[in-house]
Amino acid sequence: MLRIGLTGGIGAGKSALSATFAECGGVIVDGDVIAREVVQPGTEGLASLVEAFGADILQPDGSLDRPALAAKAFVDDEARQKLNSIVHPLVAQRRSEIIASVPADSVVVEDIPLLVESGMAPLFPLVIIVYADVELRVRRLIELRGMPENDARARIALQANDEQRRAVADIWLDNSGSQEDLVKRAREVWNDRIVPFAANLAERRFVRAPARVVPADPTWPDQARRIVNRLVTSCGHKALRVDHIGSTAVPEFDAKDVIDIQITVESLAVADELGEALLAAGYPRIDHIERDDAKTDARSTVADYDHKDDPALWQKRIHASADPGRPTNVHIRVAGWPNQQFALLFVDWLAANPGERVNYLAVKHEAEKPADGDMNIYVEAKEPWFADAYRRAWEWADFTGWKP
Repeated sequence: MLRIGLTGGIGAGKSALSATFAECGGVIVDGDVIAREVVQPGTEGLASLVEAFGADILQPDGSLDRPALAAKAFVDDEARQKLNSIVHPLVAQRRSEIIASVPADSVVVEDIPLLVESGMAPLFPLVIIVYADVELRVRRLIELRGMPENDARARIALQANDEQRRAVADIWLDNSGSQEDLVKRAREVWNDRIVPFAANLAERRFVRAPARVVPADPTWPDQARRIVNRLVTSCGHKALRVDHIGSTAVPEFDAKDVIDIQITVESLAVADELGEALLAAGYPRIDHIERDDAKTDARSTVADYDHKDDPALWQKRIHASADPGRPTNVHIRVAGWPNQQFALLFVDWLAANPGERVNYLAVKHEAEKPADGDMNIYVEAKEPWFADAYRRAWEWADFTGWKP
């Protein structure tokens, strides 16, 4: 099952986007619909609201008078938190019930108005934000919902801002144009990214990115931050730390367009326990890799640099993203082992030494020529440089007092 988090500001167009995804075959779990369901007459939710806000939030027929509730619940943070503490747990429970009832191969799109505000974004392998600027949203709320302008602006002000939404967005869909434009873009996202992502997950298949060096992308750190947050949430206490590593972690450094993340754990047994959680997060395990690939990446010189290093201490587990839109490698290594420490050292060493960055970039460009996109050939071509780089990096660490 692929779970997608969908959100956007009030008036941005979530409903239109959800409707399109439903037409494409997605199972829509609409937070607004559920929020209405859990406060119907006779429910625990409505009784709790009456107890908290008074009987005058009811209409004559006993149903909830939503404007009356809003007038009380949105006056300040305390009142709004009281409302959320009643409704959100009931919505979450009902959402879980719905998801548990659908087929295992479904694509579930969870339309959650306060996904960003509630900190739920890391729970999803993919987060989609639908966007429209504030003035357009105000106009839509006035014209399409009959909402007074002051109320529209007040509701918008209480929600996350664009910067906060961009921080969690894997996909940003601009809905400033016509609904036809939004539908077209939504179908493209569904067919080109969501369907392949779901198929890859079902087959436990990861995305292979070509071994080609591209200009540094200034959004790599932001993309990595989203992935780190997702993995921290998925791994819980079993992850001692989660770090952005590899060339994309070095500022303004050209690299393959692949994000590398390291999860540090207490043991390989713990790494194995994370398999299902990482699969649910969108990262199937690559079973055929048991030893560290890079720094063959340095494995050849471990014995020369420190005779106490045991080759067994270069083992790891590796997962990779099933999302065709964001190739990612997730390396799980044991705390204190040389491969875990070197992955952290390598980023800091390159960042602190411009000359090494120049040399390594030349090596990468030279390696990609015979590789012609083949990752195995590319890695093998870099091995001679890494053999000596391992020694130089640890000499720098000893000289500067670097600690992981």
